[in-house]
Amino acid sequence: MAIELKGAPVAAAINERSQAELHRLLESGISPTLAIVRVGEREDDIAYENGASKRCEKVGVAVRNVVLPENITQNDLTHKIEELNADKSVHGVLIFMPLPKHLDGEAVRRTLSPEKDVDGITDGSLAGVFTGSKIGFSPCTAQACIEILDHYGIDCKGKRAVVIGRSLVVGKPAAMLLIAKHATVTVCHTRTVDMPSITRDAEILIVAAGKAKVIGDEYFSENQVVVDVGINFADGVMCGDVDFSAANRIVSAITPVPGGVGTVTTSVLVNHVIEAAKRQNCR
Repeated sequence: MAIELKGAPVAAAINERSQAELHRLLESGISPTLAIVRVGEREDDIAYENGASKRCEKVGVAVRNVVLPENITQNDLTHKIEELNADKSVHGVLIFMPLPKHLDGEAVRRTLSPEKDVDGITDGSLAGVFTGSKIGFSPCTAQACIEILDHYGIDCKGKRAVVIGRSLVVGKPAAMLLIAKHATVTVCHTRTVDMPSITRDAEILIVAAGKAKVIGDEYFSENQVVVDVGINFADGVMCGDVDFSAANRIVSAITPVPGGVGTVTTSVLVNHVIEAAKRQNCR
């Protein structure tokens, strides 16, 4: 039976690290503030907004909820983002994606300032991930995967790591973050031939496939560490992209769903807001 790499202790450790910096900023008269931009009334956006707001408020980071109508024009949305870019009292901006179909998400990503892009959606932030420089921030979910590995003492140096998924939200940035940790990384995707033969050779496996329980026992081998990024619902029950019961019989350690990566993601977001406030005020 595998060891469960639970997210709660990781989130608590991130919050504890953030507190000292937060107190220094507050004592200097700087109140780290996150603007959450939501267009429309998507239930999953509202749920994440509520969770992020509660986590911020619990830690001591201020939240400004910017709720915009679903039929907002591109020009009005651009103007609102430009306002937030220019507002020195706002240190981080979280924009929920995808946007309604009539809006150009690429244009929105180009408009947001990388220094306030605390969820790593801009080209500037992603360039920072690829170059290892502090331009913007890495996507929170990808960073959460690395935080879990670090917290549980899983050394990536020299390890064979496989990432399933090539999105800009998780797969590609997770691969680059693993490379920064000196892992040897392979990225698998929907066009990969005989994926199980590749994943079985991995010592670290990060799964962001986007489909419930799609990664079954043929993908695993003994002594693997598996990080399951997926959040799905099957028969009304939350589950990951990994068939947990199958993996649990084979691998050495695995993140649960719920209670794994998702638990850490909002803490990473909060930490990014605090770091953004520090960068913007301590130059």
